[in-house]
Amino acid sequence: MSEANNGSNGERMADLLDIAHNRNFVGRVEETNLFRTALRGGPGEPVLLLVHGPGGIGKTTFLQHCARLSRAAGRPVVWLDSRNIVPRPDAFAEAAAEVATLTRPVLFVDTCERLRDMQGWLRDSYLPRLPGGALIVLAGRLPFEPQWQAGLGWGELARTILLRDLAPGDAMALLERRGVDQDRRAPLHAFAGGHPLALRLAAAVALRAESNHDPATWAPTPEVVETLLAELIGEVPSTAHRRALEICAYALTTTEGLLEAVLGEEAPQLFAWLRVLPFIEAGPDGLYPHDVVRDILERDLRWRNPEQCAAMDGAIRSHMIKRARTVTGSDGLRAAAAFNHLQSKTDWVGRYLSDPMEPDVFEATYAPADRDTLLRITEQVEGAESALLVDHWLRRQPEGFHVHRRSGTGELIGFLGWLRLHPDEDAENSPDPVVAAVWEHVARHGPLRPGEHVAVARFLINSEAYQRPSRSWDLLNARTVAEILHAERCGWTATVLADPDFWQPLMNYCDHPRSSADAKVGDRSYALFCHDWRAVRVDEWLERIKDRLQPDRSRPSDAGATLLVLSRADFGDAVRHALRSWHDDSEFAGTPLVRSRLVVTGKSDDLVRELRGVLSSAVDALSRNPRTADVHAALKVTFLDRTRTQEDAARRLAVSFSTYRRHLARGLELVSERLWELETRA
Repeated sequence: MSEANNGSNGERMADLLDIAHNRNFVGRVEETNLFRTALRGGPGEPVLLLVHGPGGIGKTTFLQHCARLSRAAGRPVVWLDSRNIVPRPDAFAEAAAEVATLTRPVLFVDTCERLRDMQGWLRDSYLPRLPGGALIVLAGRLPFEPQWQAGLGWGELARTILLRDLAPGDAMALLERRGVDQDRRAPLHAFAGGHPLALRLAAAVALRAESNHDPATWAPTPEVVETLLAELIGEVPSTAHRRALEICAYALTTTEGLLEAVLGEEAPQLFAWLRVLPFIEAGPDGLYPHDVVRDILERDLRWRNPEQCAAMDGAIRSHMIKRARTVTGSDGLRAAAAFNHLQSKTDWVGRYLSDPMEPDVFEATYAPADRDTLLRITEQVEGAESALLVDHWLRRQPEGFHVHRRSGTGELIGFLGWLRLHPDEDAENSPDPVVAAVWEHVARHGPLRPGEHVAVARFLINSEAYQRPSRSWDLLNARTVAEILHAERCGWTATVLADPDFWQPLMNYCDHPRSSADAKVGDRSYALFCHDWRAVRVDEWLERIKDRLQPDRSRPSDAGATLLVLSRADFGDAVRHALRSWHDDSEFAGTPLVRSRLVVTGKSDDLVRELRGVLSSAVDALSRNPRTADVHAALKVTFLDRTRTQEDAARRLAVSFSTYRRHLARGLELVSERLWELETRA
């Protein structure tokens, strides 16, 4: 219906409303300017504005703002809300009948998603009959049909306006005008971003909170979450659709493959439904929701059904790990980033994540032309001595360097130097004190076995936020995970950090305890955080960091691995020691094999009993092959049957002493080889 004055009281109230509206309306400068242009009219100016955006983004508020501008310009306004109209052409025409009687009217139609089946009728039949001076503004959650822009007529006369989040400055201004104190605005903005409805609801809750409430601990109440769910999402068709939404909120991005892995054969239909929702956007790696939608869906699920949330996490995690292990290059890096996103679900981990408002950064392959920039920014943040070491490793392992560039400008702002060290490459004579410290740690805690290497995140350089959370640091984390998941024969990884106190909680969570072998380059000291992949292998590590995300285990201790990693020679000595002490329980319990992978990862909690079973099985296996029956007999009589001397054993076997010794040595060799294979099997 059109808006008219109803006397002095109405005029005064309207004035008050206009003042309040103008005081609280923020942002939307470009969109408002486009409407002003259309309002003035003239050749070539739009006569139809198609406004769309997700629920709560401010479509109605924007239309109300435009209506006030229309009245101020002397244009009559007709306002229709499709929620109050039966979605039939005759009902709509009746509700809007007044438009045809007015001169240069402005018709606003809100909630047009309810009229989606009538768009063809509006476009081809109804709107062409309106007076020539009319201006039409249609608004809804869903994008309008492409035929509006494709036609030769409306394509020239219509403009589309997509309402997005308010800019950070506008969002802060909205909170200020809502009366929120300055020290409370940042946590509210962190939750709501630039989403107007979420900002208003968060402001209302914050204003009701007690004055002594710590602003830094603010979190949306269940009532806020429930209101936002109803307003932004509304009703969903089924439980399967709800679960698809929750998956989309929980994962960094969602593909049809992810939905299939978690939900099964309904995935194609659910993915098609997701991609047309107004609060879901499509990117190169899949679908992702508006930040506020992501937050409230996840909060609601954790509060409403934590068991289902944990089960969903496990299913998504399995899919992400499988993908991260099968793709390489830039796809592998993005897959690792998607896996890392799952680790951010615990509040304290957020301390180590980048600011969402920071400009994007991408990883690129190092090129020789980058050398001078890498040396310059290294000298800038770590000193000339470190720059010389970067130059050394650029000559030795250029393929291990990954540079970080600003997405908008291509400016190189940082890099990672990921080194692969082998013991035959001047391990004891490295010019790099940090690498020397790495070898010292490895020698002390678990020397490499044949064919193994050490991987070192040696240089973690950023010219703007040196070794602090940033987009560049997010890339470092993703690259590290990608390298770990694809590594072959990696004995150790080491991460080199200049501020160990800040990073230690995160490194402990990642099962990389701090080494005692610190290093110094120039005036700066560096700490090493190391992981032995023979002691805790990748699959076990993935399970461990998953378990540590549980609420009661979110801050892991400094304890390292319980497994003992032995060299091949030490392992063989340990096998002989265990067999020789077979009948001395105390001596047998002290054998290093009790702490080996053979035993610690077995089914029994009784490690000594487990070791006896493993050794017995290895010895008995020799009896099943006629070619090794003699060596089995030598082992059994000597060690398991408690024969006093080797001469007695030879007599019991009725063989010469030299033959007996040959069989015994061969038996020990075969048992040791078999157990070593089990110990080191990937």
